Amino acid sequence: MKPFISVISPVYRSQDSVDLLVQKIKETLVTITEDFEIILVEDGSPDMAWEKILENGLLDHRVKGIKLSRNFGQHYAISAGLEAASGQKVVVIDCDLQDDPKYIVDLLKKSEEGYDIVYTLKTARKHPFLKNIISKPFHWVFNFLIDNVKNKTDENIGSYSLLDRKVVDALLKIKDYHRHYLMIVRWVGFKSTYISVEHLRRPFGRSSYNLTKLVRHAVNGITSQSNRLLYFSVGIGLTFFILSILAIIYLVFMYLVHGYAQGWTSTFAMLLLSTGLILMSLGITGIYIGKIFDQTKSRPLYLIDSKMNFND
Repeated sequence: MKPFISVISPVYRSQDSVDLLVQKIKETLVTITEDFEIILVEDGSPDMAWEKILENGLLDHRVKGIKLSRNFGQHYAISAGLEAASGQKVVVIDCDLQDDPKYIVDLLKKSEEGYDIVYTLKTARKHPFLKNIISKPFHWVFNFLIDNVKNKTDENIGSYSLLDRKVVDALLKIKDYHRHYLMIVRWVGFKSTYISVEHLRRPFGRSSYNLTKLVRHAVNGITSQSNRLLYFSVGIGLTFFILSILAIIYLVFMYLVHGYAQGWTSTFAMLLLSTGLILMSLGITGIYIGKIFDQTKSRPLYLIDSKMNFND
């Protein structure tokens, strides 16, 4: 028998959070229904997170575990959970307890008003300083480059969300190798809304997202959802082509009127600038070619090492 609601949480470097996470989720879900499942996806965590998941699964068969063969990343772990979830309603929540499971009740009530997707809008972000600093320019750049208004992002909307079954089925049809959970959810459409939630401070450990991971995540998010960077580089090239034509006309005029034109410094500076822009354009093109290469290899999004409390 399929459960009414499934709760998915990717787990990485969070061994201290697992017990409390499961406890809080269960305390909330039992007020809604006894027919639920909690799917914890261990994303190649180097600590004892999988052992903690096993302990909770032994105590309650509704707590299910998926252990990936290595660290694939948060959004791939979410994809693994979505594929395994069988509930009519599916909730995605982070494992760090910055998102309070008590809001699952409010998410469900909002969905009963006829919404297929319910996001959570954080009233005050309690992320680390570095993540907050990078988040603002990333969302500004992404919204500037994106060509679909519906795909524009809000930095205060996180992955904590509720999906109807038909939305999950639609997401499972998408095989993009480079993926960002929220961006893919926005792409599929359907009727959506949001509720406001309080964002809590992380009670255990610290975020696994360092500067390198955040930048890579930002680049993947932008290039996987928008090709405007390519048009942007073409626009820069066209602008400099026009400027170079005007500069040639000016230099020829100065040569005819005043003789040999001086100005090696400005010429050298323009040469360096134009070379830098050419290399930047080639780099942007290379990123897209690399993503095409990754996609055409058709490798699986993730590999599963073992499962717990699943019938198959």
